[in-house]
Amino acid sequence: MPPLNVVLTSWTLNWPALALLVPAAVLYGRGLRAAGRRGIRWPWWRTLTFYVLGLGGFAALSFGFTGVYSHDLRWVFTLKITSYLFIVPLLVTAGKPLTLARETLGPAGLARLHAFLGHPVMRALSNTVVAALLGLGIFTVFLTPLFHPLRTEPLWDMALTVLVPLTGMLMVVPIIEEASSKAVSSLIIVEFIYVFIELVADAVPGIMMRISPQILDGATQGLTGHAAWLPGPLRDQQLAGDLLWFLAEIVDVPLLILMFLRFARSDRNEASSFDNLTDAQMEALNQEHLNGPRTPGETGAA
Repeated sequence: MPPLNVVLTSWTLNWPALALLVPAAVLYGRGLRAAGRRGIRWPWWRTLTFYVLGLGGFAALSFGFTGVYSHDLRWVFTLKITSYLFIVPLLVTAGKPLTLARETLGPAGLARLHAFLGHPVMRALSNTVVAALLGLGIFTVFLTPLFHPLRTEPLWDMALTVLVPLTGMLMVVPIIEEASSKAVSSLIIVEFIYVFIELVADAVPGIMMRISPQILDGATQGLTGHAAWLPGPLRDQQLAGDLLWFLAEIVDVPLLILMFLRFARSDRNEASSFDNLTDAQMEALNQEHLNGPRTPGETGAA
Protein backbone atom coordinates (compact mmCIF):
# COMPACT_ATOMS: atom_id res chain seq x y z
CA MET A 1 0.00 0.00 0.00
CA PRO A 2 1.21 3.57 -0.64
CA PRO A 3 3.01 5.45 2.13
CA LEU A 4 1.05 8.22 3.84
CA ASN A 5 3.30 10.97 2.48
CA VAL A 6 2.60 9.77 -1.09
CA VAL A 7 -1.15 9.86 -0.46
CA LEU A 8 -1.01 13.34 1.07
CA THR A 9 1.33 14.99 -1.45
CA SER A 10 0.04 13.55 -4.74
CA TRP A 11 -2.20 15.93 -6.66
CA THR A 12 -3.25 16.79 -10.20
CA LEU A 13 -5.63 19.19 -11.94
CA ASN A 14 -8.71 17.50 -13.36
CA TRP A 15 -10.52 19.98 -15.60
CA PRO A 16 -13.77 17.99 -16.06
CA ALA A 17 -14.05 17.63 -12.30
CA LEU A 18 -13.46 21.36 -11.88
CA ALA A 19 -16.17 22.03 -14.47
CA LEU A 20 -18.63 20.11 -12.27
CA LEU A 21 -17.45 21.44 -8.92
CA VAL A 22 -17.58 25.17 -9.61
CA PRO A 23 -21.16 25.36 -10.99
CA ALA A 24 -22.44 23.01 -8.27
CA ALA A 25 -20.86 25.11 -5.51
CA VAL A 26 -22.08 28.39 -7.03
CA LEU A 27 -25.66 27.19 -7.61
CA TYR A 28 -25.98 25.80 -4.10
CA GLY A 29 -24.58 29.04 -2.70
CA ARG A 30 -27.14 31.03 -4.68
CA GLY A 31 -29.87 28.79 -3.29
CA LEU A 32 -28.64 29.43 0.26
CA ARG A 33 -28.61 33.19 -0.34
CA ALA A 34 -32.15 33.07 -1.77
CA ALA A 35 -33.28 31.00 1.21
CA GLY A 36 -31.88 33.62 3.57
CA ARG A 37 -33.74 36.40 1.76
CA ARG A 38 -37.01 34.45 2.02
CA GLY A 39 -36.55 33.68 5.70
CA ILE A 40 -36.07 29.95 5.11
CA ARG A 41 -33.91 28.39 7.81
CA TRP A 42 -31.78 25.89 5.97
CA PRO A 43 -30.07 23.32 8.26
CA TRP A 44 -26.36 24.11 8.64
CA TRP A 45 -25.43 20.45 8.62
CA ARG A 46 -26.93 19.98 5.15
CA THR A 47 -24.72 22.80 3.86
CA LEU A 48 -21.69 21.28 5.59
CA THR A 49 -22.45 17.84 4.16
CA PHE A 50 -22.90 19.19 0.64
CA TYR A 51 -19.75 21.30 0.53
CA VAL A 52 -17.27 19.49 2.78
CA LEU A 53 -18.22 15.82 2.42
CA GLY A 54 -19.93 15.82 -0.98
CA LEU A 55 -18.02 18.29 -3.13
CA GLY A 56 -14.93 17.98 -0.93
CA GLY A 57 -14.90 14.22 -1.35
CA PHE A 58 -15.33 14.56 -5.11
CA ALA A 59 -12.43 17.04 -5.22
CA ALA A 60 -10.18 14.74 -3.16
CA LEU A 61 -10.92 11.81 -5.48
CA SER A 62 -10.34 13.90 -8.63
CA PHE A 63 -7.35 16.04 -7.63
CA GLY A 64 -5.60 13.90 -5.03
CA PHE A 65 -3.89 10.51 -4.92
CA THR A 66 -6.68 8.69 -6.76
CA GLY A 67 -6.62 11.27 -9.54
CA VAL A 68 -2.86 10.88 -9.99
CA TYR A 69 -2.60 7.08 -9.96
CA SER A 70 -5.96 5.97 -11.37
CA HIS A 71 -4.51 5.82 -14.90
CA ASP A 72 -1.79 3.37 -13.86
CA LEU A 73 -3.26 1.25 -11.07
CA ARG A 74 -6.44 -0.79 -11.35
CA TRP A 75 -7.23 -0.68 -7.65
CA VAL A 76 -6.92 3.11 -7.51
CA PHE A 77 -9.14 3.50 -10.58
CA THR A 78 -11.69 1.12 -9.06
CA LEU A 79 -11.68 3.08 -5.79
CA LYS A 80 -12.25 6.34 -7.66
CA ILE A 81 -15.04 5.11 -9.94
CA THR A 82 -16.87 3.22 -7.19
CA SER A 83 -16.72 6.27 -4.92
CA TYR A 84 -17.91 8.46 -7.80
CA LEU A 85 -20.92 6.19 -8.29
CA PHE A 86 -21.96 5.38 -4.73
CA ILE A 87 -20.35 7.52 -2.03
CA VAL A 88 -20.15 11.01 -3.57
CA PRO A 89 -23.82 11.04 -4.73
CA LEU A 90 -24.99 9.95 -1.28
CA LEU A 91 -23.07 12.78 0.40
CA VAL A 92 -24.05 15.41 -2.17
CA THR A 93 -27.72 14.45 -2.13
CA ALA A 94 -27.74 14.49 1.68
CA GLY A 95 -27.45 18.26 1.28
CA LYS A 96 -30.87 18.21 -0.47
CA PRO A 97 -29.89 20.43 -3.44
CA LEU A 98 -33.11 19.63 -5.31
CA THR A 99 -35.26 20.51 -2.30
CA LEU A 100 -33.32 23.76 -1.86
CA ALA A 101 -33.92 24.63 -5.52
CA ARG A 102 -37.65 23.94 -5.25
CA GLU A 103 -37.96 26.16 -2.17
CA THR A 104 -35.97 29.10 -3.51
CA LEU A 105 -36.57 29.30 -7.27
CA GLY A 106 -39.11 31.74 -8.65
CA PRO A 107 -42.08 30.61 -10.75
CA ALA A 108 -40.14 30.74 -14.02
CA GLY A 109 -37.14 28.89 -12.63
CA LEU A 110 -39.36 26.31 -10.98
CA ALA A 111 -41.21 25.73 -14.25
CA ARG A 112 -37.90 25.18 -16.07
CA LEU A 113 -36.74 22.78 -13.36
CA HIS A 114 -39.95 20.75 -13.54
CA ALA A 115 -39.81 20.73 -17.34
CA PHE A 116 -36.24 19.40 -17.22
CA LEU A 117 -36.99 16.75 -14.59
CA GLY A 118 -40.23 15.79 -16.35
CA HIS A 119 -38.59 15.24 -19.75
CA PRO A 120 -39.09 11.63 -20.89
CA VAL A 121 -35.34 11.02 -21.13
CA MET A 122 -34.74 12.32 -17.59
CA ARG A 123 -37.69 10.36 -16.24
CA ALA A 124 -36.33 7.17 -17.80
CA LEU A 125 -32.77 7.72 -16.59
CA SER A 126 -33.86 8.74 -13.09
CA ASN A 127 -35.74 5.49 -12.64
CA THR A 128 -33.87 3.80 -9.80
CA VAL A 129 -33.74 0.47 -11.64
CA VAL A 130 -32.31 1.99 -14.84
CA ALA A 131 -29.64 3.95 -12.99
CA ALA A 132 -28.63 0.89 -10.98
CA LEU A 133 -28.31 -1.19 -14.16
CA LEU A 134 -26.07 1.50 -15.67
CA GLY A 135 -23.77 1.12 -12.67
CA LEU A 136 -23.69 -2.65 -13.08
CA GLY A 137 -22.83 -2.15 -16.76
CA ILE A 138 -19.84 0.00 -15.83
CA PHE A 139 -18.48 -2.62 -13.44
CA THR A 140 -19.01 -5.43 -15.95
CA VAL A 141 -16.66 -3.63 -18.35
CA PHE A 142 -13.93 -4.11 -15.70
CA LEU A 143 -13.88 -7.80 -16.68
CA THR A 144 -13.07 -7.10 -20.33
CA PRO A 145 -10.05 -5.78 -22.29
CA LEU A 146 -11.87 -2.42 -22.41
CA PHE A 147 -10.81 -1.89 -18.81
CA HIS A 148 -7.33 -0.84 -19.93
CA PRO A 149 -8.33 2.02 -22.29
CA LEU A 150 -11.09 2.95 -19.84
CA ARG A 151 -8.52 3.91 -17.20
CA THR A 152 -5.68 5.09 -19.43
CA GLU A 153 -7.28 7.10 -22.26
CA PRO A 154 -7.76 10.84 -21.42
CA LEU A 155 -11.08 11.03 -23.27
CA TRP A 156 -12.51 8.16 -21.26
CA ASP A 157 -11.25 9.78 -18.08
CA MET A 158 -13.07 13.00 -18.97
CA ALA A 159 -16.29 11.16 -19.79
CA LEU A 160 -16.25 9.01 -16.67
CA THR A 161 -15.47 11.97 -14.40
CA VAL A 162 -18.70 13.62 -15.57
CA LEU A 163 -21.02 10.70 -16.31
CA VAL A 164 -20.37 8.37 -13.37
CA PRO A 165 -21.23 10.87 -10.58
CA LEU A 166 -24.31 11.97 -12.55
CA THR A 167 -25.40 8.33 -12.88
CA GLY A 168 -24.99 7.95 -9.14
CA MET A 169 -27.05 11.08 -8.56
CA LEU A 170 -29.84 9.70 -10.77
CA MET A 171 -29.90 6.57 -8.63
CA VAL A 172 -29.77 8.32 -5.25
CA VAL A 173 -31.93 11.45 -5.75
CA PRO A 174 -35.28 9.57 -6.11
CA ILE A 175 -34.48 7.70 -2.89
CA ILE A 176 -33.46 10.66 -0.70
CA GLU A 177 -35.34 13.72 -1.93
CA GLU A 178 -38.84 14.05 -0.44
CA ALA A 179 -40.24 15.63 -3.61
CA SER A 180 -39.25 12.51 -5.55
CA SER A 181 -40.99 10.05 -3.20
CA LYS A 182 -44.54 10.27 -4.52
CA ALA A 183 -44.51 6.94 -6.30
CA VAL A 184 -47.10 4.32 -5.45
CA SER A 185 -46.02 1.90 -2.72
CA SER A 186 -46.46 -1.14 -4.96
CA LEU A 187 -44.11 0.36 -7.55
CA ILE A 188 -41.54 1.17 -4.88
CA ILE A 189 -41.64 -2.47 -3.77
CA VAL A 190 -40.83 -3.57 -7.33
CA GLU A 191 -37.99 -1.04 -7.47
CA PHE A 192 -36.73 -2.27 -4.11
CA ILE A 193 -36.58 -5.88 -5.33
CA TYR A 194 -34.80 -5.01 -8.57
CA VAL A 195 -32.32 -2.65 -6.92
CA PHE A 196 -31.60 -5.21 -4.20
CA ILE A 197 -30.79 -7.83 -6.84
CA GLU A 198 -28.66 -5.35 -8.82
CA LEU A 199 -26.73 -4.13 -5.80
CA VAL A 200 -25.91 -7.71 -4.85
CA ALA A 201 -24.89 -8.37 -8.46
CA ASP A 202 -22.43 -5.46 -8.28
CA ALA A 203 -20.18 -7.69 -6.19
CA VAL A 204 -19.88 -10.30 -8.97
CA PRO A 205 -17.34 -8.36 -11.10
CA GLY A 206 -15.28 -7.76 -7.95
CA ILE A 207 -15.31 -11.47 -7.08
CA MET A 208 -14.31 -12.40 -10.64
CA MET A 209 -11.41 -9.93 -10.58
CA ARG A 210 -10.28 -11.30 -7.23
CA ILE A 211 -10.27 -15.01 -8.12
CA SER A 212 -9.20 -14.83 -11.77
CA PRO A 213 -5.68 -16.23 -12.32
CA GLN A 214 -5.35 -14.19 -15.52
CA ILE A 215 -5.07 -10.44 -16.10
CA LEU A 216 -8.45 -9.65 -17.60
CA ASP A 217 -7.61 -6.42 -19.41
CA GLY A 218 -4.48 -7.87 -21.05
CA ALA A 219 -2.14 -5.15 -19.69
CA THR A 220 0.65 -7.26 -18.20
CA GLN A 221 3.28 -4.53 -18.05
CA GLY A 222 3.42 -2.92 -14.62
CA LEU A 223 4.88 0.47 -13.75
CA THR A 224 8.68 0.59 -13.85
CA GLY A 225 11.07 2.95 -12.15
CA HIS A 226 8.64 3.60 -9.29
CA ALA A 227 8.60 2.88 -5.58
CA ALA A 228 8.48 -0.64 -4.20
CA TRP A 229 4.94 -0.22 -2.87
CA LEU A 230 3.48 -0.47 -6.38
CA PRO A 231 1.91 -3.93 -6.93
CA GLY A 232 2.38 -6.16 -9.93
CA PRO A 233 -0.39 -6.40 -12.56
CA LEU A 234 -2.06 -9.52 -11.12
CA ARG A 235 -1.88 -8.27 -7.52
CA ASP A 236 -3.18 -4.92 -8.74
CA GLN A 237 -6.19 -6.67 -10.28
CA GLN A 238 -6.81 -8.65 -7.08
CA LEU A 239 -6.74 -5.47 -4.98
CA ALA A 240 -9.19 -3.86 -7.43
CA GLY A 241 -11.50 -6.87 -7.06
CA ASP A 242 -11.28 -6.68 -3.26
CA LEU A 243 -12.20 -2.98 -3.29
CA LEU A 244 -15.05 -3.38 -5.76
CA TRP A 245 -16.43 -6.33 -3.82
CA PHE A 246 -16.19 -4.55 -0.48
CA LEU A 247 -17.46 -1.13 -1.54
CA ALA A 248 -20.30 -2.49 -3.67
CA GLU A 249 -21.56 -4.47 -0.68
CA ILE A 250 -20.96 -1.96 2.09
CA VAL A 251 -22.80 0.81 0.24
CA ASP A 252 -25.79 -1.50 -0.28
CA VAL A 253 -26.74 -1.06 3.36
CA PRO A 254 -27.52 2.70 3.40
CA LEU A 255 -29.14 2.54 -0.05
CA LEU A 256 -31.46 -0.28 0.97
CA ILE A 257 -32.29 1.46 4.25
CA LEU A 258 -33.12 4.65 2.35
CA MET A 259 -35.34 2.72 -0.07
CA PHE A 260 -37.16 1.12 2.86
CA LEU A 261 -37.69 4.56 4.43
CA ARG A 262 -38.96 5.83 1.08
CA PHE A 263 -41.47 2.97 0.97
CA ALA A 264 -42.57 3.66 4.55
CA ARG A 265 -43.03 7.36 3.79
CA SER A 266 -45.05 6.61 0.65
CA ASP A 267 -47.21 4.06 2.47
CA ARG A 268 -47.86 6.58 5.25
CA ASN A 269 -48.86 9.24 2.73
CA GLU A 270 -51.26 6.84 0.99
CA ALA A 271 -52.82 5.85 4.31
CA SER A 272 -53.23 9.51 5.23
CA SER A 273 -54.95 10.25 1.91
CA PHE A 274 -57.45 7.44 2.52
CA ASP A 275 -58.10 8.67 6.05
CA ASN A 276 -59.13 12.05 4.65
CA LEU A 277 -61.88 10.52 2.49
CA THR A 278 -65.48 10.63 3.62
CA ASP A 279 -67.54 7.46 4.04
CA ALA A 280 -69.34 8.18 0.76
CA GLN A 281 -66.09 8.65 -1.10
CA MET A 282 -64.65 5.43 0.35
CA GLU A 283 -67.81 3.54 -0.66
CA ALA A 284 -67.59 4.92 -4.20
CA LEU A 285 -63.90 3.98 -4.38
CA ASN A 286 -64.57 0.45 -3.16
CA GLN A 287 -67.43 0.03 -5.64
CA GLU A 288 -65.24 1.23 -8.49
CA HIS A 289 -62.54 -1.22 -7.47
CA LEU A 290 -65.04 -4.12 -7.33
CA ASN A 291 -66.54 -3.24 -10.71
CA GLY A 292 -63.11 -3.13 -12.33
CA PRO A 293 -61.96 -0.79 -15.11
CA ARG A 294 -64.50 0.14 -17.76
CA THR A 295 -63.87 0.06 -21.46
CA PRO A 296 -64.48 3.21 -23.53
CA GLY A 297 -67.64 1.66 -24.97
CA GLU A 298 -69.04 0.90 -21.55
CA THR A 299 -68.25 4.40 -20.35
CA GLY A 300 -70.05 5.89 -23.32
CA ALA A 301 -73.07 3.64 -22.83
CA ALA A 302 -73.32 4.67 -19.23
